[in-house]
This record gives sequence, structure tokens and C-alpha cells, in this order.
Amino acid sequence: MTEDAASAPLRRTAGLETGIVELDLQREQRRGYPEAIYCEGKSVEDLRTIARLVAQHPQAARLFTRASAEKAEAILEILPDAHHDPVARLLAWPPTPPSPQGLRVIVACAGTSDLPVAREALLTARYLGREASLIADVGIAGVHRTLARTGEFRAAGAIIVAAGMDGALPGLIAGLVSCPVVALPTSVGYGAAFNGLAPLLTMLNACAPGVGVVNIDNGYGAGHLAAQITAPR
Repeated sequence: MTEDAASAPLRRTAGLETGIVELDLQREQRRGYPEAIYCEGKSVEDLRTIARLVAQHPQAARLFTRASAEKAEAILEILPDAHHDPVARLLAWPPTPPSPQGLRVIVACAGTSDLPVAREALLTARYLGREASLIADVGIAGVHRTLARTGEFRAAGAIIVAAGMDGALPGLIAGLVSCPVVALPTSVGYGAAFNGLAPLLTMLNACAPGVGVVNIDNGYGAGHLAAQITAPR
């Protein structure tokens, strides 16, 4: 097989419409999951163009992440039935998640201030085909609340733990369960939290084994990783 023939499947896409927008239609074949569109930094018009291309290829659910109210409105002009979660700043189209397969994902968040990032992780896992549920407001300032949910945590195939401030919650939960824990630092906290750097460092230094850490406020990355961990084998 020639080099051109071998690389041809990687070059097949929806085609260019503006010269800068091109969908990656082969990503699901390569990785098992479709492409997501990160909205920050994109113009409203570019997002309209992307939404038009997405509408032409409804084979798999696509997520639009970090969509401001203005950008969400533009996407909904083209995809009016898309599911929109303004708290998570996320849209999904087609709007119905696939039937869940694999193990269950739990998303735990320390406080309600962490909900935007936690909900981004939750919806990502759901739209990638996992049963996912949210357990909110179980931070270590009221550790009895965390311990009271131990049975639910132990029933999960993977747990995403979103926390800001000191970021200690993932290590605590990881010490109670046998499944992998995806630590998700948030930018919630006072000055010395350094916009999420303090919880990030705490999570990277977790004493409990089995803790993996994603980037600050990266709910999409956490949900994607948990979906891969819990995929049916």
C-alpha cells in the first residue's frame, strides 16, 4: 500500500466551508468517541458554520463545550433541539444520550461552587455512553457527608472528584474505594488557591494510590477519561 493510500482514511472529513473549519469524522473510528467542539476562542460565526456541518452528520452525539450564552444561542439557531446545560456551558446534539453501557461513573463535587465543572464532567460521561450520576456538596469540611455516601462510591466503576480550595477530597474518597479516581481541580477558592493551582498540586501529591489528575476546570477531560476507564470490555 502506498503512503497516500494508507493515509487516505485520515484525510476524509466533512470538507472545508470557511477555510478554517473542518470536522474530524474519523475520530470515532480511531478512538471510539466522536469529536467535541471547544467554543472558547471561536467566533460566533465559526460556531454557526460548525453547527451546520454537525447537522449534516448526526451519526454520533457531539458536544459543544465552554459555550457562553451568546455562543450557545448561535448554536441553537442551527441545532434548535440540542440539549443545552447553561450551568455546564455545554450543548449536545443529537439531544438524547446513547443507551448506557459499561460500568457506572459517579461525579462527586466538594461544594456547589464546583457544580459548573462537575456538570461538564457528568454530561460528558453520559453522552459518551455511560450511566453517570452526581453527588454534590460532600466536601471534607463536613466529612460526615462524604462518609455517608461510601456505599454509593463503592458501587462505581470510576469516580470523578471535583474540588477547589485545598483539593483534599479526591485523596479521601480514593482511600475508601477500589476503583480509579479521576481528580478534577477547580479554580474555586480564595487568593492562595491560585485559581486552581493549589488543589491541582494537592491532587498530584495524593497519598492514596489510584488517583489520576486532569487539568484545572477540565470537566470534559475528566468525563472522557472516566468513560474510557468504564467502557465495556
